[in-house]
Amino acid sequence: MSKVLLFLAEGFEEIEALTVVDVLRRAEIVCDTCSLNEENVIGAHGIKVFADKTIENINAKNYDAVVIPGGMPGAENLKNSDKVVRIVKDFNDEGKVVSAICAGPIVLGKAKVTDDKKVTSYPGYENELGKCNYLEDIAVMDDNIITSRGPATAIYFALKLVEKLKGIETVEKLKEGMLVNFLESKIKA
Repeated sequence: MSKVLLFLAEGFEEIEALTVVDVLRRAEIVCDTCSLNEENVIGAHGIKVFADKTIENINAKNYDAVVIPGGMPGAENLKNSDKVVRIVKDFNDEGKVVSAICAGPIVLGKAKVTDDKKVTSYPGYENELGKCNYLEDIAVMDDNIITSRGPATAIYFALKLVEKLKGIETVEKLKEGMLVNFLESKIKA
């Protein structure tokens, strides 16, 4: 069974982080939230979340993927954590899934894992992502790197993670059960 490590830092974007946790758990993927220090973490919009773990009590080698949510100053706090940047580098070196949404890709840029990769982010962070091939797509997957634009794209970001970890059949079941297909049919109409 796949295990995902999702980092939370003060000022994280709640929609991005919690949507990913919810969708991954619906797909029966273990997703542990991990804070930088305190177990209680307050998001960018004042929502307090109790993290499953702190960075001091995890063994990153036990995980198959890492998720960096956006939000400010959450993404900046993660970027300034040498431990988080090291985990991102190590995961990339090992071919594990490295993912970030919104401002979160600035952590990937600092870890220098975006060079020559197709990536996206929230508008305005393009210059912090290294020598990447920047796209303005909803969610972008380039080998083991998955990135997405922001709060409105959180479900699609989470579904890309599920696709990478469990396959497209699981994604299609989730889309049906979560009414994503219904929504898409109405938008196209």
